[in-house]
Amino acid sequence: MKDTEIFPDVLASRYVSREMQECWSLKNKVLLERDFWLAVMQAQKDLGIEIPDEAIQAYKQVRESVDLASIALREQKLRHDVKARIEEYCELAGHQQIHKGLTSRDLTDNVEQLQILQSLKLVRLKTVAALKKLAQRVDETKSLVLVARTHNVPAQLSSFGRRLAMFGEEILLGLEKLDQFIEAYPLRGLKGAVGTRLDLLQLLDGKSDALEKLDQKIALHLGASRTLFASGQVYPRSLDQQSVQHLQTISSGISSFAKTLRLMAGAGLASEGFQKDQVGSSAMPHKQNARTSERISGLHHVLRGYGSMLSGLSGDQWNEGDVSCSVVRRVALPGAFFSIDGQLEAFLTVLNEMGFNENALQAELEKNLPFVCSTVLLMESVKRGGGREDAHHAIREHSLSINPDSQSGLLPRQELARRLGQDLRIPLDETQISEMLDRPQNWLGNAPEQAQFFVEQALAWTRRFPDSNSLEPEPLL
Repeated sequence: MKDTEIFPDVLASRYVSREMQECWSLKNKVLLERDFWLAVMQAQKDLGIEIPDEAIQAYKQVRESVDLASIALREQKLRHDVKARIEEYCELAGHQQIHKGLTSRDLTDNVEQLQILQSLKLVRLKTVAALKKLAQRVDETKSLVLVARTHNVPAQLSSFGRRLAMFGEEILLGLEKLDQFIEAYPLRGLKGAVGTRLDLLQLLDGKSDALEKLDQKIALHLGASRTLFASGQVYPRSLDQQSVQHLQTISSGISSFAKTLRLMAGAGLASEGFQKDQVGSSAMPHKQNARTSERISGLHHVLRGYGSMLSGLSGDQWNEGDVSCSVVRRVALPGAFFSIDGQLEAFLTVLNEMGFNENALQAELEKNLPFVCSTVLLMESVKRGGGREDAHHAIREHSLSINPDSQSGLLPRQELARRLGQDLRIPLDETQISEMLDRPQNWLGNAPEQAQFFVEQALAWTRRFPDSNSLEPEPLL
């Protein structure tokens, strides 16, 4: 027999945690479907439909007998995945009692939504864990002076922790929206072929109250906070789009953090960490690349790609539904969750291993100190009665004329203090200016307080989700 090469899912095999892999594995989906059928059978029996006890017991006994190859052979013959799994399960049990009154989407939509809900909850937990680790880093560095940059150019002073909190707040906003979405997430429930539940109603002899009880029992099994009441054969695919949009919001904060860390690493200011036996380049032995942060940025783009695929399904439903969405959802739903999970695993790893170069931060501060305090000098001039525009012009002229690499023997801040102290447009003398520039820690604005507020906000989530305290990333490839 000719050997068959197996082509792995690169996302799942290289970047994703075992728990997220299992959530979307085909075997797990088959088991979830069998649990769904068992719950429907038991509920139908409780409501008076004749189903022998021994049949339910037989199905339970073979629940875990999952032969994916056998199911695949059936599907090749039938060209229908759900019918293949029905026949496989019934043959194993020796009965034909499952799927009564149901259509394929009663099974697959509810089970897939269950997978989505489980995955969303795992993402929520990992995000909380990441925010706790980020909060620890913020707390450690909330007063460590940093040259903040806009347009990637030195702007004003901030703190290292405040910069981290900036990205953390975006992640927090995404977490809040994700949490609200999870708590209000509606499952399809039992709707039948076109949404009217005709076959189930007929099976229950037209008893609408019994049908409502059946739907409630299944909602309880699925753990749904609510179910849709008027969907067609499929639930609205805009729900899938919303799911991934919430993932993208969280991913955005993580990706911006990673990109900035890469910039800082390139300038020698910070590092994502570099392990004892790690290799940065096969050619250049000295290299210490920010490869995990690059992975985070790359997975953000992958996630956006899956989001684009799913957004194409939103608003594209034909009548009560069709299966043109199937191939997209089979690829994009697990792919989206694999992307965010891989990103979170990498983010957790970086938060564990990252560091900063305090000497390099101090050197950058010294080089840019007078210039990043230009607004401090401007505001003090205004407070002392100087004209804002006159002072602005004066500070601009002298700042731009100073060469940071000058051989004059004076530091840039000393040279700027000397020049501005002699300029009549500035109502400050050289001593006053020097004293201001000698105390950069006084010019952080609210940076430490803002950083501390983020810490408090992040830790509040860990109290709500205590399991996040012990969550650690799996070893990275």
